[in-house]
Amino acid sequence: MLGMALAALDGTIVSTAVPQIVGDLGGLSVFSWLFSGYLLAVTVTLPVYGKLSDTFGRKPVLIAGIILFLVGSVLCASAWDMASLIAFRVVQGLGGGALQGTVQTIAADLYPLKERPRIQARLSSVWATSAVAGPAAGGLLAGYADWRWIFLVNLPVGAAALWLIARYLVEPGTATATRTGAGTGTEAGAAGDGAGAVRDGAGAVRDGAGAVGDGAGRDGAGAVRTKPHDAQPTDALGDGPGAGRGEAGAVRAKADALPDGAGVPKARRVSVDWAGALGVFASGALLLTALVQGGVAWPWLSAPSLGLFGGAALLAGVTVLVERRAAEPIIPGWVWRRRTIAAVNLALGALGLLMVAPTVFLPTYAQAVLGLGPIAAGFVLSAMTLSWPVTAALSNRVYTRIGFQQTAVLGMGLALLVLLAFPLLPFPGEPWQPALLMLLLGGALGFFQLPLIVGVQSTVPYEERGTTTASVLFVRQVGQSVGAALFGAIANGVLAARVGDGKGDLDGLVRALETPGALTGPAADHLRRAVDAAVDYVYLGAAGAAALALIVLLTIAPRRFPVLKELKDPQEQEEEEQTADAAG
Repeated sequence: MLGMALAALDGTIVSTAVPQIVGDLGGLSVFSWLFSGYLLAVTVTLPVYGKLSDTFGRKPVLIAGIILFLVGSVLCASAWDMASLIAFRVVQGLGGGALQGTVQTIAADLYPLKERPRIQARLSSVWATSAVAGPAAGGLLAGYADWRWIFLVNLPVGAAALWLIARYLVEPGTATATRTGAGTGTEAGAAGDGAGAVRDGAGAVRDGAGAVGDGAGRDGAGAVRTKPHDAQPTDALGDGPGAGRGEAGAVRAKADALPDGAGVPKARRVSVDWAGALGVFASGALLLTALVQGGVAWPWLSAPSLGLFGGAALLAGVTVLVERRAAEPIIPGWVWRRRTIAAVNLALGALGLLMVAPTVFLPTYAQAVLGLGPIAAGFVLSAMTLSWPVTAALSNRVYTRIGFQQTAVLGMGLALLVLLAFPLLPFPGEPWQPALLMLLLGGALGFFQLPLIVGVQSTVPYEERGTTTASVLFVRQVGQSVGAALFGAIANGVLAARVGDGKGDLDGLVRALETPGALTGPAADHLRRAVDAAVDYVYLGAAGAAALALIVLLTIAPRRFPVLKELKDPQEQEEEEQTADAAG
């Protein structure tokens, strides 16, 4: 949680210190890259770190990410101009990508299915606390100390996280031989080439169909689990002959893991697709730069925008060719070929799209239309972060009864109603009205996001979980970037039509409304109504994204997720199987 706190605080603590940073270093025209550069680095490194964590383990990747993040923090504190600060923020983001994806994966590794909502809710509460405490802490440090302390404060938190992780984090694959690719463990009998482990000396593994060797039986070898590389593990919940819950545990095998008669560990050559990693990084960076800066730094149809989009498309095509030939691709094809993972990717991409409405445009609405100050506007948004962790923690009580897919449909259906209600708010209205809607929206999305993340993590074995989690987070981040560009264009278009001179700009109008005496009463009221209409259209667009997520869940996602039963002690195994059967 301390590791996650580093990434969560960094996204909010810098925002309130921007005036002091610009006053000291200059660079007003490019200060937005303090946030864009960090976001780009985090997003494009998520798939890379996901694959590295599957290859080398979660712990070394997480430790390396924290160290890189802290190095970036020290460099940011020593920046001498805006250009150097932006460059060092990118270094921070390179470490932040490891924090976000790896922490989520470790939560799935360490805790059984029924406990994951509680743990994930705690991680969500870290982000909720940071959303409230970050801006306040940044303002205090910038106002009463020096803005450089907003980066130096990361050092003690990061040092504590490093010490706790190095001392206490023991990955499941190294503690007990309970997962594919873990080798041999406490009670292991045989393993090889990522095939997993056999508990209590449970005999030999398979002939390609997943049969059990000598020890198979009711209280012998236990249950067999197979996992083809490029097909979803739909047989994960099977109760075939020999599937038992006895003392010997269970055998898990890949379809290509061991030849007949193999019973001793075999060394697995580690191969890292660095060419694919570079391709993902480069193509993602060009795409996100085009989305973040298009319509802001230059027009959408200008040469820079077209060049960036064309370069991103070209590099993406080259990356696909490289990935197809790689032995261990950074983004494997099965991420999109498996129905469950593809559906969750698309659904959470739509979530990233719709989240732009509250996180980017609601504070503008609160200041320009309701007349609130920046801090009060932040509290209107923070209502969403209060209810989200609560419903996320309670979601297991729902999905264990109706399943992951139906729980997510319920949550997004409620979110759709809330988003459609926003344009119905009176003008100018009271602050409690949008705050109430945000409270309801957070509660609805808690039932949507967490069941999908927990569900998709439960359909893949240990050695694929990092890649799967990273792909989900990557698509969500890309969706958020697309949403910022799309909804920004919608808002500016509505303002241009309402203002009448064709030059409407949301940021410019908000600054005009905040300047005392700059506008007469009727002119200010006209601009406020224009901003209100622009934000209403943005929320209608967000409702469209919610509808898209519902369509994906109802047409692509399986009604029952193919949850894999994990190897556990006999008593834990029985409880876990009951939860998995209900949640699938």
